[in-house]
Amino acid sequence: MSSYDALAASYDGLMADGVYRRRADYLEKLFRKSRIPVHTVLDLACGTGTIACLLAAKGYAVTATDLSEEMLTQAMSKAAALEQPPLFVQQSMPRLRLPEPVDAVVSTLDSMNYLTREKDIRETFRRVFRALKPGGSFFFDVNTPYKLRRMDGQLYTDETEESYCVWRTFFSEKTSICTYQVDLFQLRADGTWDRDCEEHRERAWSAAELTAFLTDAGFEAVKITGDLTARAPKDTEDRWIVRCRKPVN
Repeated sequence: MSSYDALAASYDGLMADGVYRRRADYLEKLFRKSRIPVHTVLDLACGTGTIACLLAAKGYAVTATDLSEEMLTQAMSKAAALEQPPLFVQQSMPRLRLPEPVDAVVSTLDSMNYLTREKDIRETFRRVFRALKPGGSFFFDVNTPYKLRRMDGQLYTDETEESYCVWRTFFSEKTSICTYQVDLFQLRADGTWDRDCEEHRERAWSAAELTAFLTDAGFEAVKITGDLTARAPKDTEDRWIVRCRKPVN
């Protein structure tokens, strides 16, 4: 089963600690510092659309893309009550294509780590570059190599009243990939439980690699900070925020 096919319906409940509102507020602060005014935004790999909906509620015209049909179904349901809901489009990151360029592109909660092949992350950065207006900004976060290495051999559980999720994690130094084996149990109306299994893989990209890939794609002013802050990252940082922009000329 592909990533998030089974998890889509339970994702928001299991990921309630994702501090979505803080991330949306942080992104808006970055928008205000952008080289150009930000009115149109792309949420790349939007998942269940929480960030896209929060940005739309703040008045931005949001396009949101994701590969998972199931995640987009959850996102569209969530957005139904909004006066100006995001436009949701099913696309993979390396095949991103927009009809019109946008003022800013964002991607949150380690979506870039799911690009485990160098050619895919390079192509994604090239396509994001083309999707931006001159002077437009690209903001994304990643799980750090420090965090993914530390997850080797760990077992994690998440639980709600209607779901129970077990994550087993393994890190390969050879490939720099952390594999998550996920068992999800969901409560049925008759009181019995359904079980689904998924496998997720995240690549640990170094700061040097990300900077080089972005620079090669044409971006300038590449900066990496700690999570939700403007300070330089610590050695023990679990998540980085990466900022860059498309040159004006």
